[in-house]
Amino acid sequence: MIAVGYREILSLVFLCAHCVSTLRWLHMFQLNSYKVGVQLRWLAQNKRYWLQDNGIALCVFPFSFLVSFLVSFLAPDGASLASWAFILLFAGQCWRNRPCRMKMKKPLVYTNRIKRMLATYTILVLGTVFLAFRAGSLEIQATELAVAHLLAPGFILLANGINAPLEKAINHRYVEDVRRKLREHPGLMVLGVTGSYGKTSTKSFLHQLLSSKYDVLTTPENFNTTLGVVRTLRERLKPYHELFVCEMGARNVGDIREICDLARPTHGVITSIGPQHLESFKTLENIVKTKFELVDSLPKDGAAFLNLNDERVRAEASRLDESGCKTVTYGFSDSCDYQARDMKVSVEGSSFSVKLPDSTEMRIETSLIGVHNITNVLAAIAVADFMGVDRRDIIVGASRLKGVPHRLQLICRGGDIVIDDAYNSNAAGAKAALDVLALFEGYKILVTPGMVELGPRQNELNENFGAQAAEICDFVILVGQRQTKSVYNGLLHAHYPESRIFVAANLGEGLSRLSAVDAGARQKVILLENDLPDNY
Repeated sequence: MIAVGYREILSLVFLCAHCVSTLRWLHMFQLNSYKVGVQLRWLAQNKRYWLQDNGIALCVFPFSFLVSFLVSFLAPDGASLASWAFILLFAGQCWRNRPCRMKMKKPLVYTNRIKRMLATYTILVLGTVFLAFRAGSLEIQATELAVAHLLAPGFILLANGINAPLEKAINHRYVEDVRRKLREHPGLMVLGVTGSYGKTSTKSFLHQLLSSKYDVLTTPENFNTTLGVVRTLRERLKPYHELFVCEMGARNVGDIREICDLARPTHGVITSIGPQHLESFKTLENIVKTKFELVDSLPKDGAAFLNLNDERVRAEASRLDESGCKTVTYGFSDSCDYQARDMKVSVEGSSFSVKLPDSTEMRIETSLIGVHNITNVLAAIAVADFMGVDRRDIIVGASRLKGVPHRLQLICRGGDIVIDDAYNSNAAGAKAALDVLALFEGYKILVTPGMVELGPRQNELNENFGAQAAEICDFVILVGQRQTKSVYNGLLHAHYPESRIFVAANLGEGLSRLSAVDAGARQKVILLENDLPDNY
């Protein structure tokens, strides 16, 4: 009777330890977009987290052999002592992995999908506990539970696999619901916006300029996947909307085509193409092909707006079939339909002239800073002018444009200037951010965890970033030792003084060091470049 009581307590404590550990793996699975391959790759690259989370559970195995030996040969009455030892091991595991110990930037969101996955997971774990409970001895039960604990990441993937047909059916119903709404809205124009970088800022500027003539719906924040577009249209599309500006993101070949098959864009903008998400795309050619899936999907009476400042867009544009949709080009060269020239950029903002297709000009003044922002504004001006927005409204609208949060957002904090570029994670964007930092007087400080998901070029691009930072920054704070090693090497190769580099274990430590940096009498100008989520 007493032995059964111990085993029940052991099962209960195991359930607590397993659930606490599982929440961490579930959180990472959500951050990895529920992609099994991405999750497995993340697990392979972050074995240390698994070891840290299971250090105490691993102690169960040698302890089980010890207990078995002692009980069988030396201390037959020592079962109760051994039972408490097993219970304490799992209780220690539960305490070590308690949620409040893990500081997360973005907590686990309990979506309906997560709730369904937790329901399936609960059935799996209770079944495991039942089977272990029927084991012949205490040490065998403890060993089986320890194995189950070590396989916690696998339980999540198994629950996801079991739920896959249900999730597919739910997604199919949502997609069909959106198709029905779009059929009931035949006059809706759809403007797709894609690119490796610049698409979110361009989308925001398009919304602000086009709203003077049209009722505009845009995808919010980073809702740029198929399901993000589905959610936007299901929840926000109203009968009075005339234009839908749809940001289109991609991690794999075919992603843009899938969004286009659903949204059926009439117009499209390609902002730029560069080395991003190379781990899944593998090659730059695949990225180019995927971004131009937007142009391929446009009807013949539609229009594609192409950024000729970008060499890859320019090269692909020259190969486009003339039998396709109309192409409208923008950029800084004379050959562009919409050309920006006479550009002036300072810490106060930017001004430039736009030569229009009819050879007239308009002068634009905006508080946005950086040459790259001129390109993004120019894209919005080209689309707005092409779609009939009054040119006087374009000039006024451009003067009132507001930047996108966390994308070169200027913040005055205390006596410091902060350039918040936390959402940036590509080589061209990082270089543009450093160029903006160089515009400012003062003591220039870079805080960054480096760039990720750049495949085999990750080290090379991060080293280049370090070398570029060495030319501009007075002090550099690198967040995280592992992924910033290449940036660190780039700084040293550029003969940057090691005494002006600080490598922080996490963002909190980095910001603490930032406060202690002695800038003398100069004002601190801080560039926050990229902020990796918790799965990095």
